[in-house]
Amino acid sequence: MGYNPVIMNQTYLDYAATTAVDPRVLEVMMPYFSGSFGNPSSVHRYGQQAEAAIESARETVASALNCRAEEIVFTSCGSESDNLALRGTALAGREKTGANRILTSKAEHHAVSKTAGQLEKYYGVEVGWLDVDRYGLVQPQTVEQAINDKTALVSVMYANNEIGTINPIPAIAEVCHRHNVLLHTDAVQAAAYLPVDIQSLGADLLSLGGHKFYGPKGVGALFIRKGTPVIPSQTGGGQENGMRAGTQNVPYIVGFAEALRLAVEERRQRIAHVQPLRDRIIGGVLETIPESRLTGPMEGRLPNHASFAFKDMDGNLLLTLLDAAGFACSSGSACKTGNPEPSEVMEAIGLRREWGLGSLRVTLGTHTTVDQIEAFIKALPMIVQKARDLS
Repeated sequence: MGYNPVIMNQTYLDYAATTAVDPRVLEVMMPYFSGSFGNPSSVHRYGQQAEAAIESARETVASALNCRAEEIVFTSCGSESDNLALRGTALAGREKTGANRILTSKAEHHAVSKTAGQLEKYYGVEVGWLDVDRYGLVQPQTVEQAINDKTALVSVMYANNEIGTINPIPAIAEVCHRHNVLLHTDAVQAAAYLPVDIQSLGADLLSLGGHKFYGPKGVGALFIRKGTPVIPSQTGGGQENGMRAGTQNVPYIVGFAEALRLAVEERRQRIAHVQPLRDRIIGGVLETIPESRLTGPMEGRLPNHASFAFKDMDGNLLLTLLDAAGFACSSGSACKTGNPEPSEVMEAIGLRREWGLGSLRVTLGTHTTVDQIEAFIKALPMIVQKARDLS
């Protein structure tokens, strides 16, 4: 189970942002910082030892995803994986078939949406923006209606980082493949709690980030189904089967693989711990705070994820007040200088500004306790009211 960080008696409720490294993960990483420090591209025994560690990690990740080891590319993070997936397939699709269009939703992580925007602005790639419903869900029929013979790629996240919504990836994959179009899914939030069997999901590319499931920050992976055309965006050496140049971060890759293995092995146990606590938060907040609403669905959401909108309140101010009261949470509103605005996700699900500005995300982890949740539910109504008075 994950390590429980304590900072001045703060209660950490922001596990969707990052998690502490599991001690078991740290233990397998440590030898590769010093004793087994070789460059995996070197021919001598130090290099062979490092290369063997990477290939063992690759096998572990492949086993977790139910795919081939050669289909795993290690990256620096989930955002880089998203970048490689979108850039690599968009440019390869244009070169191979002339397809020059990608589809993605209006509720994606910025690693996808901003990459799509840059491809459109600087590379002449056409971007189609898929609507989501009031729960942030991308319906398969929405993809069906938007897809055409110029579409090279569809990118839809597995689970939404901001509101916890789980998208029907297998059904979307079926639509894409019926039209001979590739599907990428950002599974960075999903992998900690949802099945990542790539054969069941049906995606052609899938992004992961280690620090969301008790692995280290600064390491990720991209599954690329064998035969999928991808043009590398980072060139140089031939590392990662030519898909990602640069000396591999051996200890982090080893840690990533172990963290993913544990996430798959302990999934049911972790869900059984966090889901009742999540439901207690949702029920407690909606019962005790007037003009509050759940964002995302009650069913079909991540088991550790609760998210809300409060009318007529500044979400960033709420976070500051919560932090002062000993609770570390997050908000979906992006604070600009003198001009706070609702996040793109709040706008995509149709919330008016007076609701969208007052968003709150509460996410749980392996060491979240019942007492912490009860204290949070007890404190939150007064803190929300104070934020409203000051907004």
